[in-house]
Amino acid sequence: MTIHVLPSGPIQTNGYLLTDAARGEAVLIDAPGDILDEIRPVLAKEGCKLTELWITHGHWDHTQDAAKVVRATGAKVLAHAADKTLIETPQVMSAFLGGSIKLEPVKVDRWVKQGERFNALGLEVEVRHVPGHCAGNVLFYFAKVGAAFVGDALFSGSVGRTDLPGGSSAVLKESIRTQIYTLPDETTVYAGHGDETTVGAEKRTNPFVRG
Repeated sequence: MTIHVLPSGPIQTNGYLLTDAARGEAVLIDAPGDILDEIRPVLAKEGCKLTELWITHGHWDHTQDAAKVVRATGAKVLAHAADKTLIETPQVMSAFLGGSIKLEPVKVDRWVKQGERFNALGLEVEVRHVPGHCAGNVLFYFAKVGAAFVGDALFSGSVGRTDLPGGSSAVLKESIRTQIYTLPDETTVYAGHGDETTVGAEKRTNPFVRG
């Protein structure tokens, strides 16, 4: 599996395109604005078809291009049901955007749950629910390659904001300690914004949540 880090959209949200050229398949994690233009050349070069779009949480900057991606590729959408309203009726976020960004609703094909395991690109994936920044924030963990895609729960040296509707600092800290810091220390953490880090590094040095 090859991990392509593709910052995109108005605030450079990380979209992650996971490809397996041998299988001719790909998965996209989150769909910030203009991500379709970023993934098309990669898919063409590697001869891969996008089969699924996994949404870490329903905030606008992670879903802005989702409908466009689905129309262009036919990818099936996975997300957590706690963010059903944000994803399928994104107008609820319009008050925070001042009408400056157009958001399209996206139909979710499968709702994932805490502890669920499934196979993708020939690897087992574990879902962990990590609320606090957003009610439906989940991470996708690939144990075999030591990679966790955590949305906006945890960043390198920081954590997700909790001042938006549904946010809670106490819930987020508990989620990080129980769902992220319980992964192996060497696990690479791929966040929704910024650079990658590791579980061990954040447990030792993150000023907001120590392990």
